[in-house]
Amino acid sequence: MKTGQKYFIAAASLLLVLLSFSCRLYNLERQLEPESAEFLSLVRYIITPQERKIFLELPAAEREAFIEEFWQRRDPDPDTPDNEFKIEFLSRIERANEIFHGEGRAGWLTDRGRIFVLFGPPMDRIRNPSGYEISARCGELWYYGDFPVVFVDVYCTGEYRLVTYDLSTLQDRNLSYMQALNKAEARSRRTFTQEKSLFDFNWSLKKTLVTAERLEALVTVEIPYDVIWFKSVGDRLETTLDCELSLKDSEKKTVWELKDSLLISLPEVELKDKKNARHRWEIPLVADKDLDRLARGKNTLHIKLVNRTGNEELRKTMDF
Repeated sequence: MKTGQKYFIAAASLLLVLLSFSCRLYNLERQLEPESAEFLSLVRYIITPQERKIFLELPAAEREAFIEEFWQRRDPDPDTPDNEFKIEFLSRIERANEIFHGEGRAGWLTDRGRIFVLFGPPMDRIRNPSGYEISARCGELWYYGDFPVVFVDVYCTGEYRLVTYDLSTLQDRNLSYMQALNKAEARSRRTFTQEKSLFDFNWSLKKTLVTAERLEALVTVEIPYDVIWFKSVGDRLETTLDCELSLKDSEKKTVWELKDSLLISLPEVELKDKKNARHRWEIPLVADKDLDRLARGKNTLHIKLVNRTGNEELRKTMDF
């Protein structure tokens, strides 16, 4: 096979995996109960892709705790009773709804509302700016410091579209007039990227034998090394992962369950080399009792993974 063909096949395979992953998260979002769907809509501008993935894969009973932790991670001063970040964020949404109504949707969901919520009110807001190159006579020019953000209403109907597509310069600035939301959000995102990512894992199931008397399958758990807390033991880094699996029928009764532990031990140098790698843990599922109950309706496989170092845990479910 030619090299070009190999690259094409590899790229196509990767694309299929990404599309499948995206579709799975989309389907999970469609199945959210109203309270969880409302939260995910509310934080659409500030939730990280990793947080969104974890939230969607959580069992419904775990999502309330996630929401509480979500806001706590962004609290610029946890020692005070108020969460300044949350207060400022909700205040900006309310203000954006007042200022930018009339585009057929809530003001904070418009392009101008999004920039207002993310970056606060501009230092200067110029309507229909003269002498500035925009593609229509109806527009707005916002200044954050000396950085311009341009909105254009192409048909002068009151519907403004953001045409400044690269906001990286604005995002990277540490402007003195930026309010609590920006400072707390910057602090939150630095924590995610520079320290340790949120504890998370991917898992999959492959059935290898299905009969009326016996069910065999393989549960594969993949944990990124960069989300695992380790402790020093001599010249090595170690931790123990605890896994609890349970297969429940449509009536939420347990048909099969298993508890297992895994010791991960490696030199620090090796861990640095595995920064972008995942630890793979394969767990056999073998059930030979009460299998008739699985044929009565929708079954679910539950998992709880605990990292003893740091006492982190995460639960997930999947349809079986």
